[in-house]
Amino acid sequence: MKTILYTGIIMVFAATVGSISVNAQRETEAGVAVERDLELARRDLQSEKKKIVAMNVPLTAEESTRFWPIYDQYTDEMRKVNDEFYNLIKDYVANQKVITDAQGISMIKRWGDIQARQIAVRQRFIPQFEKVIPGKKVAVFFQIDRRLYALMDLQISSQLPLISQ
Repeated sequence: MKTILYTGIIMVFAATVGSISVNAQRETEAGVAVERDLELARRDLQSEKKKIVAMNVPLTAEESTRFWPIYDQYTDEMRKVNDEFYNLIKDYVANQKVITDAQGISMIKRWGDIQARQIAVRQRFIPQFEKVIPGKKVAVFFQIDRRLYALMDLQISSQLPLISQ
């Protein structure tokens, strides 16, 4: 199982790195235009995530029937929160050369609020998943889910320029 998980994560990472690295970032006076790169990275993660979960969380036919609709609801909720995150990233990168002190603080507070909402969504869905699959499988699902989001966070943060001093 570890091999399947790591292989899946490496596939997503490779696809994400490839999509961001291949596309040259367009410099502007205020920052960098990366909207297309972020969209490609998101699409790669979304298309592979469900496959990776399916390969690593062994579900019976009955569990599968109950799990996937909740998974889809969870994914939709996380996508809404992550839309805010990607909008923040696009705003930051587009303006990173001209951000004021107040804007910098505002952005970091928004980022913290987004992280708190991501955690809240996960917490809200734990009991829903517990109702349809055993606790160990719930734990494995959330381990995989968090690793995939951490991978995406790492990829994005490694591509972000620092605020110009």
